[in-house]
Amino acid sequence: MKPAQLQQAVLRWFDQHGRKDLPWQLEPTPYRVWVSEIMLQQTQVRTVIPFYQRFMERLPTVDALAAASGDEVLHLWTGLGYYSRARNLHRTAAIIANEHGGRFPDDIGTLAGLPGIGRSTAGAIVAIAHQRPAPILDGNVKRVLARLHAVAGWPGESRVAGALWALAEQYVPGERARDYTQAMMDLGATVCTRARPACERCPLQPACRAHASGETALYPGRKAARRLPVKRTQMLLIENQRGEVLLCKRPPTGIWGGLWAFPELTEDAAAIDFCRAQLRGDILQQTTWPGFRHSFSHYHLDIDPVYIRMTVEEAGVRDADGRQWFSTRAPQPIGLSAPAVKLLRQLDDQRAGRACAEHQPSLPA
Repeated sequence: MKPAQLQQAVLRWFDQHGRKDLPWQLEPTPYRVWVSEIMLQQTQVRTVIPFYQRFMERLPTVDALAAASGDEVLHLWTGLGYYSRARNLHRTAAIIANEHGGRFPDDIGTLAGLPGIGRSTAGAIVAIAHQRPAPILDGNVKRVLARLHAVAGWPGESRVAGALWALAEQYVPGERARDYTQAMMDLGATVCTRARPACERCPLQPACRAHASGETALYPGRKAARRLPVKRTQMLLIENQRGEVLLCKRPPTGIWGGLWAFPELTEDAAAIDFCRAQLRGDILQQTTWPGFRHSFSHYHLDIDPVYIRMTVEEAGVRDADGRQWFSTRAPQPIGLSAPAVKLLRQLDDQRAGRACAEHQPSLPA
């Protein structure tokens, strides 16, 4: 398919069917486009929208983001996952504020060199915010181009990625860069979907090689599956006499980097020994809750929650570095790991259940 033909077909389709009222489309400044592109990495639009709106309400400019605390940024990100995106967002905001006077660079090379901004995100900022021709290759565009040209193989391989980038560059129009970029992303997100693509509605269907062969499911190729290892840990929900639970801050890098989570022990360690060694007080109750699995891209983590209620002296934890007592009744704006969010909700549900039971009228004998 000739570039001019593809551009015309895609833009005609976008004019009639493309999405034009997404929050980041209404005022496509470089900052707003950048935040949206980072949030949309490996995350669907409907999931991103409420997070994006809250983020923009609280941190409407790159200077505001740069001035925010790491805890606040991670708090606004809690629930979106892939937290390295938030940490890189914060780092890049500081670089732009301090080294670029709060103004986004407008060239792909400089943008792509910033933390968390790769070649595709840089292209999206240039094309959408600055309305200049630039190729992008997010997951949706990879799928459209791989099917259109029957490019075999997993896009994570350098050979396949190189072929797809060459196609992306070939098709970039000289005009309407913003609309074309949004159109290609929309086409992959709403028509050329991973499962059950709506080929009958696709403007590129007449030229699509994957459709012609009836093998759209083969493109793009998938990464070879491998069996993930399984690790196991205990998570301690230590509740004091005020109804607060103990949280520890994770190291700035690695799993749940910079987030707050429950203390962890190896599966064979004694939770009571930890409490006696780390906290001054008396153990009132210990209960093991049903375990659950949290999966990462490279391993499964089986979590055994242990609830411990104890009296704790006022001194100690409040001055300890990287630890704090956290109240779900008056929660602080901090970033929480996904298991911490899950277990705090479970704790609240159990409290509510106990409260209802206590207020039930006694039945006659």
